[in-house]
Amino acid sequence: MTKKKGPFDELKNFKMWKWKKPKNNFTPFIILIVLSVLLASMIPYLKPWIQTINEDIALSQLEDNYNQGLYSDILIDGNKAIGTLSWGLVVEGDIKKQKVETAILPDRDSLSDLGLKNPEISTKVEVKDLTSERFWANMLPTIFAFILFFIVAMFLISRMWGMANNAMTFGKSRARLFDASKNKILFKDVAGAEEEKEELQETVDFLKNPKKYRDLGAKIPRGTLLVGPPGTGKTMLARAVAGESNVPFLSISGSEFVEMFVWVWASRVRDLFTNAKKIAPAIIFIDEIDAIGKKRWPGQWWGHDEREQTLNQILTEMDGFDNDTNVIVIGATNRSDVLDKALLRPGRFDRKITVNLPNQIDREKIFEVHARDKKIEKDVDFKALAASTVGFSGADLGNVMNEAAIITARHSEKKISPKRLQEAFERIVMGLSKKSLVMNEQERKITSYHEVGHALLGKLCTHSDPVHKVSITPRWGALGVTWFMPERDAVLTSKAKFLDELCVLYGGRASEEIFFGKDMITTWASNDIERATAIARNMVMRYGMYDEIGQENFAGERGMWNYTWAVGERPLVSESTQKAIDSKVREILKEQYERAIQLIKDNKKLHAKISEDLLKMEEMNREEFAAYFA
Repeated sequence: MTKKKGPFDELKNFKMWKWKKPKNNFTPFIILIVLSVLLASMIPYLKPWIQTINEDIALSQLEDNYNQGLYSDILIDGNKAIGTLSWGLVVEGDIKKQKVETAILPDRDSLSDLGLKNPEISTKVEVKDLTSERFWANMLPTIFAFILFFIVAMFLISRMWGMANNAMTFGKSRARLFDASKNKILFKDVAGAEEEKEELQETVDFLKNPKKYRDLGAKIPRGTLLVGPPGTGKTMLARAVAGESNVPFLSISGSEFVEMFVWVWASRVRDLFTNAKKIAPAIIFIDEIDAIGKKRWPGQWWGHDEREQTLNQILTEMDGFDNDTNVIVIGATNRSDVLDKALLRPGRFDRKITVNLPNQIDREKIFEVHARDKKIEKDVDFKALAASTVGFSGADLGNVMNEAAIITARHSEKKISPKRLQEAFERIVMGLSKKSLVMNEQERKITSYHEVGHALLGKLCTHSDPVHKVSITPRWGALGVTWFMPERDAVLTSKAKFLDELCVLYGGRASEEIFFGKDMITTWASNDIERATAIARNMVMRYGMYDEIGQENFAGERGMWNYTWAVGERPLVSESTQKAIDSKVREILKEQYERAIQLIKDNKKLHAKISEDLLKMEEMNREEFAAYFA
């Protein structure tokens, strides 16, 4: 039988006051001084309920009142005679008031001269020098202010000293040390990226068995550079190397070297490598290394001196490794094209591993990894989902699973269904539907014909991707959307596919012109025209797909399409070539627009039927759209 707890049993172990040791030995003394000063300053106000009413009178009046026995006592203080009326305190409301009368005495008069020595009168007459008391009373606020100023000054000095100490630590590395025994990530936890993991396996083997390589005269791999789009798992691969090797993992971002103070950036690099050598074998992982590893340009006016010194320090540290230092640097970046060549040469970053977007098989494995800790219905087809997510990174796939879980919880369902996965997929790709955006009937009709124009030409152009969905439901900044889904992962793109893509992009504007007239074309095609222009310019200037212009790259190293001077370079193109490029781009776009016009005219009835049906349905999936061509 358990004893029933009383209402105060829980309070037995509760400690109202818990003494904590002060941070320094002066804290108790400072507190004591402050309390003493506060107490002393409050002495004059210990009886705040008694108010003294002072009235100045003539000396003759004071003598008359004394002879009448009106005073209980008289105090002679210097040249003042202060008489307290004998009738005591007067209560007015909650306040007690005591009245005194003060007279100014003439110089060098004695009490007998004043007539205050009458033995028949019981008034007590006292002579007292209050100069010293007034002195301390006047000085007390000054002393208190001085002590308060002293305490504030000491506090500010201590803070400044702390800032000075912190300034000495500005050069310290901000790298985070991950314990390999905790939260370990292995290669099996990284889905896909089999080729990348195979290349990194040699690094793992070296950290585990360095003697095997040294006996053969193999040098230590100084660094490995992971290059790839965002979200492809570069950081996870680096942590997996540390987990497989069972060595410490120092992680830092390139931007964390940046500081407002000079001489600090390079100091952090030195401290980082010093710490890594102390705990070797170890891995240093520098994420977004392009923040400090950009190309150095001639002339100090162009570059950033601190950034260059930081880069020089990294180059020096990586060159300074000896054969017995088991420290490997792994860098990650999305922009290897901007890195300095000295950083990429052998002896520093010996290996460059490209981490590509996952293919269909890898995407299926990634989905399965993200589904481990989620409740999924049995009929979820990850293979079909992987086939529809071409171009997604690992982070995007994880986001799809997370959004599906959120949507499932919002509908109070127990497991994630294929329907919720599809909703999450469409929300990420096309955006959240905006029910608050209401279009009038004319706008809905123009949007329907516009989107069907894209879809129809996508079906008629043989090199276009299949139509996945057509919708006139407003989403984010789009009033409607036509979604094309590639059937497989494309590695190369042909000229024919580019031309078909241009034709499909102009399908919306061509439909507006044919069905509503040239005067009724809208701004809805602005993004289509922008994308079409970019494709055409790439075909002419970058890919060399037209003999009239030639097999030459006119876009420049940084993809510049304007024909201006690049710093430190010659003009990108001559004036005559500029005119030829502009003329060719305009010709390509005009041809594909006229092609789109003709295809829509040839299928005008079918276009109108699909558009009117879309107005009623608002959304049309792949099967529903394909039924019109069966």
